[in-house]
Formats: sequence, C-alpha cells, structure tokens
Amino acid sequence: MGFEIALWLTKFVHVTAIALWASGLISIPFLLRQRSSVTGDEEHRLHRLVRFLFVGFVSPAAFVAVGSGTVLIFLRETFVEWFSAKLVAVGALVIIHVITGLLVLKLFSTDGELRFGWPRTALLTLCSLTAVAAVLWLVLAKPDWTAETQAALFTPGGLRDALLPLIASVTR
Repeated sequence: MGFEIALWLTKFVHVTAIALWASGLISIPFLLRQRSSVTGDEEHRLHRLVRFLFVGFVSPAAFVAVGSGTVLIFLRETFVEWFSAKLVAVGALVIIHVITGLLVLKLFSTDGELRFGWPRTALLTLCSLTAVAAVLWLVLAKPDWTAETQAALFTPGGLRDALLPLIASVTR
C-alpha cells in the first residue's frame, strides 16, 4: 500500500511540474516580445518579471519534472518503445528551455539592439507547443511500436508510409 501511495504522489508531482514547465515555456516568448516596446522603469520591471518567472518558476519546475520522471522510470520500469520517443520530445523541451534562457539573457543585456518580433515569438511558441503536444500524445496514446516499426521510419519514405493512414483519417 505504501508503494502505491508513493507512486501516485510521484506521478502527481511529475504531472504538476510538467504543466508548470510547459506553461512557462509557452508564455515567456510573449513577455520577451514586449521588450522592444518598453524603456526605463518599465523595462526594468519587465526584466525582473521575466527573470523571476524563468529562474524562480520555470527552471525549478523543469528540474522537478525531469527528476520525478527519472524516479518514475525506475518505479514503473518503463522500458518500451514509445517511451524512447517521449524522451526525445522531453529532450526537445530541454533544448527549448535553454534557448529561452539564453534569449532572456541576451534581450535584456543589449540596449534594444536585438529585436524579438512576432516571427520569433511565434516560432518559439510553436516549438514549445509541438514538443508539449508530442509528450502528451505519446504518454496518452502509448502507441504500440516495435523495434521493427521504429526501424521502418528510418528507411527512405518510411515516415511518409507511417503517416499516410493518419493523414487519410484526418482528411476524410
């Protein structure tokens, strides 16, 4: 009984941390977008807000999400094919996290030289949404992939062949 409680508590912490991490990665680009339109005290206030969110909210949530996820790997012995793809999507979230942190540093260390316009905002947000959606889909769908299925994706035309049924079902 104690093991089950620990498992559910760890899952709760993991899901909560991922939700906080993802929400931060999705919202921070919109705050970075405001950098070009503020000066003086407003700029300093925005800088404090963005750094607080990134350093005090998003980064700890990422650390807890990855840490609790690692604990869950060993508690649940999750060694299946779809889980490898999930780890790739989480790796993409980590890369987006690092890029966001570097942008926070760079945008506020320059005197308005670097612009963070709508195209960059949309691109960073789209990347975050795609990675989060991939993690959610893989966890909820738990696709029945085998090693042969994964190998087929790396053959020429393999991705097209794998996605044709999905595309056909959406376009009906």
